[in-house]
Amino acid sequence: MRPVVMAGLSASSLVLAGTLALAAGQYGPGVSDTEIKIGNTMPYSGPASGYGAIGKAQASYFAMINDQGGINGRKINFISRDDGYSPPKTVEQVRKLVEEDQVLLLFQTLGTPPNLAIRDYLNDNKIPQLFVATGSDQWNNPKHYPWTMGWQPSYGTESRVYARYILKNLPDARIAVLYQNDDFGKDYLNGLRAELGDKAGKMIVATQSYETTDPTVDSQIVALQSSSANVLVTAAIPKFTTQAIRKAYDIGWRPTHFLNSVSTSVASVMKPAGVEKGVGIISAAFDKDPTDPQWQDTPEYGEWLAWMKKYNPSGNVRDAFNIYGYITAQTLVAVLTACGDDLTRDNVMKQAAGLHDLRLPMLLPGITISTGADDYAPIKQMQLQKFDGNTWKLFGEVISGN
Repeated sequence: MRPVVMAGLSASSLVLAGTLALAAGQYGPGVSDTEIKIGNTMPYSGPASGYGAIGKAQASYFAMINDQGGINGRKINFISRDDGYSPPKTVEQVRKLVEEDQVLLLFQTLGTPPNLAIRDYLNDNKIPQLFVATGSDQWNNPKHYPWTMGWQPSYGTESRVYARYILKNLPDARIAVLYQNDDFGKDYLNGLRAELGDKAGKMIVATQSYETTDPTVDSQIVALQSSSANVLVTAAIPKFTTQAIRKAYDIGWRPTHFLNSVSTSVASVMKPAGVEKGVGIISAAFDKDPTDPQWQDTPEYGEWLAWMKKYNPSGNVRDAFNIYGYITAQTLVAVLTACGDDLTRDNVMKQAAGLHDLRLPMLLPGITISTGADDYAPIKQMQLQKFDGNTWKLFGEVISGN
């Protein structure tokens, strides 16, 4: 804040005025005694539009918080704009959020390529790029990008979990990889290679990439099948994951299939693919799947379901993206609450980097959120799960990615 000195005021008056200003709160852009402006971009249209449910869920959660009186008496003004999963459009929308809407921070902007496109701009201007909705390994870099923080487990960590399982249980695996041809997909491929180590060259027998502008990945799946691989690792967004599951089944290919965690929603991925076609697929999770019966009699699930019915009635209760949106919104509320009346951008990042074993009701048991000044990876644990044709069934222990 720039100091304002008014002619004719005594030194004691200036001290009193400063004390009153501190009492009223230290505010960054987008904050007043009654409001906190939060910016967001989501692909409500385009090839990744399935993720749009996340933004809608977050808006619905903030609506509930506002009905409860807001955060320390301030209502959240959540401004979420459609970027179509297009980095140039993300840049355009984020500039509007910062320069026209004057938001305090950017929250959960979705997608690896879109977030990379805005990272330098936000860091150069010291604007929090908080809890980005992507698991790229690049978000845990506080030394070079102190204003950018991840949220979910990194894609590299996740793919290492799959590699460990393959090495232990499928030692004769011949692995094929389908991946998105950008940093998102390459993080999975690189993590897989790193964990397989000197066995990677022999075990990975084929890779195929796709562009988000491709109509389908049918030809890539056919090409991967021809490699005689008996394991398939898919690193794709929901639209192409659905196609991959369906095509592999329809051509009679039955590899052990590992699926990236960002595309496991029963409602948005497995059901459109045909639930019978996904039986046996393995993935990893950190939050509770709404289709898993073991959670449905718990108070935590009941509370989430009541919120869905009241605040997000158009949302699908079988869509895991509505769990993700709920938990991420809770994380931001925890940070803003901890800020108290010091709602500056500096303090937002300080509080975000000071989370210690935060437990949220819809995270899996044993999984917590922790950060530090040199640790911008809030969630570092996952548990393997297998699809049974109706829901995802957890197995094994919670695995740390450290």
